[in-house]
Amino acid sequence: METEENNISQNNGNIFGQVWAKYFPYWPIFLFLIILSITSTWFYLKRKLPIYESSATLLLKDEKKGAEDSKMTASLNMLSSNKLIENEMEVIKSRALLGQVVNELKLYATVYQKGQWADLPAYSTSPIKIDVQNPDSLIEVNHVDFIYDALSKTVTFNGRPCQLGEWVKTPWGNLKFLINNENYNNRFPLYFTLTNPKRVVQNLGKSIEVTSVGKLSTVINIKLKDQVPARSENILNSLIAAYDRAAVNDKNSLAINTLSFLDERLKYVTNDLDSIEKKLQQYRTAKGAIDISSQGRLFLQNVSDNDQKLSDVNMKLSALDQVEKYITVNDSRGGLVPSTLGIEDPMLTSLISKLYDYEVDHERLKKTTGENSPDMIALNDQIQKIKPSVLELIHNQQRNLEANKNSIHSTNNIYNSQLSALPQQERDLVEISRQQNIKESIYSFLLQKREETAISNSSTVSDSRVVDKAESSLDPIGMDSKLIYGTAILLAIGLGVTLVVAREMFSSKVLFRNEIETITTLPVIGEVVQERQNNPMVMESNPSGFASEQFRLLRTSLSYLGIGPATKKILVTSTISGEGKSFIAANLAFSLSATGKKTVLVEFDLSNPTLSHKLKIDKAVGVANYLSGSVDITEIIKHAISDKNLSFIPAGNLPANPSELILSERTGELLSFLENKFDYIVVDSAPVGLLSDGYVLSKQCDATLYVVRHRHTPKKMLERLDKNIKINELKNPAIVFNGVRSRGFGKNGYGYGYGYGYVYNQKKN
Repeated sequence: METEENNISQNNGNIFGQVWAKYFPYWPIFLFLIILSITSTWFYLKRKLPIYESSATLLLKDEKKGAEDSKMTASLNMLSSNKLIENEMEVIKSRALLGQVVNELKLYATVYQKGQWADLPAYSTSPIKIDVQNPDSLIEVNHVDFIYDALSKTVTFNGRPCQLGEWVKTPWGNLKFLINNENYNNRFPLYFTLTNPKRVVQNLGKSIEVTSVGKLSTVINIKLKDQVPARSENILNSLIAAYDRAAVNDKNSLAINTLSFLDERLKYVTNDLDSIEKKLQQYRTAKGAIDISSQGRLFLQNVSDNDQKLSDVNMKLSALDQVEKYITVNDSRGGLVPSTLGIEDPMLTSLISKLYDYEVDHERLKKTTGENSPDMIALNDQIQKIKPSVLELIHNQQRNLEANKNSIHSTNNIYNSQLSALPQQERDLVEISRQQNIKESIYSFLLQKREETAISNSSTVSDSRVVDKAESSLDPIGMDSKLIYGTAILLAIGLGVTLVVAREMFSSKVLFRNEIETITTLPVIGEVVQERQNNPMVMESNPSGFASEQFRLLRTSLSYLGIGPATKKILVTSTISGEGKSFIAANLAFSLSATGKKTVLVEFDLSNPTLSHKLKIDKAVGVANYLSGSVDITEIIKHAISDKNLSFIPAGNLPANPSELILSERTGELLSFLENKFDYIVVDSAPVGLLSDGYVLSKQCDATLYVVRHRHTPKKMLERLDKNIKINELKNPAIVFNGVRSRGFGKNGYGYGYGYGYVYNQKKN
C-alpha cells in the first residue's frame, strides 16, 4: 500500500516537473499576460456597476389548489374563473402590462450622474424626473446635459431655462420636468436620455424572470436584475399592481355585460308585471271578485310551478340566442361574449369562458400589436377554431330546451282543461293570478342575479394576493472581485499555455527531439546546445563547458556506429546550409584528438567552405588543389591548430566543377592515405539537400553524421530524408541534434527538455 502511494506521489511529481519544465521558460509571457489581466480587471471593475436582484412573490387564488379564501371570494365574485399558472406567467410579462409600468414610472427618460470611471443612473438621487407628453412619438436621444437650479426651480439645457411643471417643446418632443429629490446637492454633472417606450418594454421583458415555485403550487416568483435597487423594486411593485388592475377590469367588464342583459330583461318583466296587476285590479273592481276557492288555489299552485319551469326554459333559450347571434354575426370581435346566465352545461360554459378569455386577450393585444402580427394571427385562429364547437353545443342545448318546452306546454294544456271545470269568475282570477305569479318569480330571480352581479362589479377583490412585495438583495449579485481577479489570472495562464502550444504545434521547423524520432528512423546519437558566444571551437575555448561535455558524449556514442581502429572515416553533412555541420565536425575532431588519437579534419565542402575562415587557417592550398593534381598530399595537410594531435586540410581554391572532382579516383586515394596515417578522419562535406557531394563521399566513409539544427531545419526536408537515402545511400547514418536552445526565455543548459521533459543543468566553473 505504501509502495502504491509512493508511486502515485512520484508520478504526480513527475507530471508537475514536466509541466514546470515545459512552461516555466516562458515565464515573461505569463507574467505579462497576468499583469495585463489584472490591470484590465481593475479597469473593468472600476467601470462595472454593481447589479442587484429584486424579487417579489405572488399567490394566485385557485379553488383546485386549495386557497383558503376561495369560497368567500366565490361568494362575492360570481364571475370569477379558474386560472392557469402558465398563462398568468405570460400575462405578467405581456407588453401591455409592461407598457403601463414604463409609462407610469417614466422609464423612457433616464437621468444619469457623470462619474470618474462610469456614469451612474440617478433614479433616486436625481433632483428632477422627466415626463413626455406623447411617449410613443418621442425622438430618441442618448445624451443631453442639463443643470438644475434648486433656488429658482429651473432646469437649463441647450442654453434655455425651463420651469418645473411646465410643458416645454424640444426637438425630441414635449417634455415636463418634475421634482424628484429635493435634497440633491449639485456636485456631479447630470444628463438625461430618451428611449422609445417600445424598446424599453422589449428590454424589460427580457430582464424580468417569472417562475413557478412548484407544479402543485400557485405561488409565482418575479425577479428583476438592475443597477438601481429602488428602480427594480418600483418596477416589480408597479407590474403587480398593473396585473391586479387588469384582472379586476376584465372581471368588471364581464359583470357590466351581464348587468346590461339583466337590466334589459328586468325592464320587460316590470312592464308585464305592472300590466297584470292593473288587469287584476280592474277585474276585481268590475266583477266584485274577492277570493278564489281552495280548488282554485291548488290549481293555481300547480300551474305556477309549471310556469316557473317554462320561464326558466325561455330565459335559457334567450341567453343561447344571444350567444349564437354574437358568434354568427359579430366577426369584428369588438365586444365581449354575452352573458350565459342560467346555462348549466359545464362543457358549454367552459368553452364560452375560453372564448371570453380569447376575446379579452384579443382586445388587449390589439392595442399593442398589428393585425398581421404572429400573436394576433394565432389568437384569431384559436377564436375561429372554438366557435364551431360552441355553436354545436348551443344547438344541442336549444333542441333539448325546445323538447322540454313542448313537454311543459302539454302539461299546461292538461291544467287548462281542468280549469274549465271551475266557475267563470274563479277561472278568470286563477288565470290572472297565474300570470302574476310567473312574472313575480321571474322578477325576483332577475333582481337577485342583478344584485349578485352588481356586488361582483363593485368588488375590487383580485384573484391574486401579494405574498412578498419587491425587495432587493443587500449585496450585489454575481462574482465578487476576488473571484473575478482569480478568473482573470486563470484565463491569462490559459491564454499563455495556448500561445505556447500553438507556437510549437504550428512551427514548420524542428523543435523537439521526439519530432526527429517520429519523422525519421535514423537514431539520434548526440545533442549539442546553442552557444551564446559565436565560437566555432568550444572544445578548445571552454573544455569544461556544457557543450564540451556534450561533444564528449557524442565521441563516446561513435562506438554505436562501429567507429574504431578499422573504421575511422566519419562524414559530417546536413540538409541545408546554416545547420552547423562545420561546427560539429570541427569540435568532434578536437574532441577525438584530445584523447591522444591522431585526427585530421578535412574540409570537403568545395562549394561554400566556411571552416577555414572560422579556424583562421589559410585555405590557398587544399583538397581542390590535390584533386586537380596540382599539389601533393603532404602539401595540403596543415598543423596550425594548437592541438598537436589534430591536423586540418582546407578546401583550397574553389573549382568550377566541384562535384566532378569529388567523383575522381584521387578522392579515394586521399582518404586511403589519411586512413593509413591518422586514427580518426572527420570529413566536412556540402549539404546533401542541395548538392550530391555528400552522397558520393558517404560511400567512401565508415559512418555519416547527419546534422539537424533546432529551429532551423524544416520538418518537410527531414520527412524526405528516409526516402532520399533509399535512392542515394548514406553509409551508416545517425543524427546529431545541434543548436538546441532552451524553451522560451530560459538560459542555455537550463530548462532544456525537448520532447521528454528532462532537465539539464549547466555545470559552473
